[in-house]
Amino acid sequence: MLISLEGGVSDRSLFGATFNAAEFGAAEIGGSRPVQALVVDDSAVYRKLIGDHLRTWNFGVTLAETGSEAWQILQQPGSPKLVLLDWVLPDLDGIELCHRIRQAGASGPYVYVILLTSNEGRQNMLDALQAGADDYLVKPFDELELKARLLVGKRILDLQEELVAARESMRHAATHDSLTGLLNRGEILAVLQRELERARRERKPVGLILGDVDHFKGVNDTLGHLFGDEALREIGRRLRTQLRVYDGVGRYGGEEFLMVLPNCDLPHALVRANGLREIVGSTPVVYSGEERLITMSMGVAVSGNDGKNELETLLNQADAGLYAAKEKGRNRTEHFTPAKKTAAGHTRKS
Repeated sequence: MLISLEGGVSDRSLFGATFNAAEFGAAEIGGSRPVQALVVDDSAVYRKLIGDHLRTWNFGVTLAETGSEAWQILQQPGSPKLVLLDWVLPDLDGIELCHRIRQAGASGPYVYVILLTSNEGRQNMLDALQAGADDYLVKPFDELELKARLLVGKRILDLQEELVAARESMRHAATHDSLTGLLNRGEILAVLQRELERARRERKPVGLILGDVDHFKGVNDTLGHLFGDEALREIGRRLRTQLRVYDGVGRYGGEEFLMVLPNCDLPHALVRANGLREIVGSTPVVYSGEERLITMSMGVAVSGNDGKNELETLLNQADAGLYAAKEKGRNRTEHFTPAKKTAAGHTRKS
């Protein structure tokens, strides 16, 4: 049966007297989470009838009368990603709105557009698809055909959402440490490089803290590797909660953690490092009925205000400070000085 406005038919006859709502049940289309759809049509009758059908099929519905109104709705966060769009509108027509949606689409979620029109002909269909429409339906159209097109649109949106989620999962796995959830070695070094470049432009210092868990081998040997893993996770949580949102923290390797502090001079970096050290060692780590107080040694280095200290140099300086902290008894903070430079690269105590 056709959806049509010809002949002055009633709303009921517009969809056919034999329509059975159960035949188009919610479970068939919507699943557990209704898809939000935007219906754009200057005909109040079409807006109501299509909207009612969509609700019956378990779609969430937003209605717009003009292209401009629809465009404003699509600019809002969480706007519908499925659009049924009439070709002829009072101000901004469907073709122009398709162009706008596609031009803006590169920076956000995909919007699936079905263009509705009374214009028949292959050229019109080609014009609609070239403008960015995903599908094209000529009025009057069969309600089953409309439902079929909606099913296709929903399936494509679901697949696109899965692809985005998979891409984000892969990106996270490539940049984060799987045990602690902190940035991995490559990514924290990339953060340090970016901050050094920014420091060079703005002539501001960058603080660097290299922390190492004390006696970590003994933790693994006496309490087991599972306890050691939990200790690293808990240390990562404690460090992350104490840093500023624009600081960087990552697992540098093994039981080492690297923290990048933009716009932080030596006195402030030393205070921050000592505070982090105290937080880590303030409360025992508890796991599977066992507990142990874990401490860290910290090495601190700071780039010059002109940003001339390159990444490798700064890392070596932080490492020299850490070596000094280990040599002086652990669970302490030391910073780089020229006298400690020869210590960098030596084998540190755990």
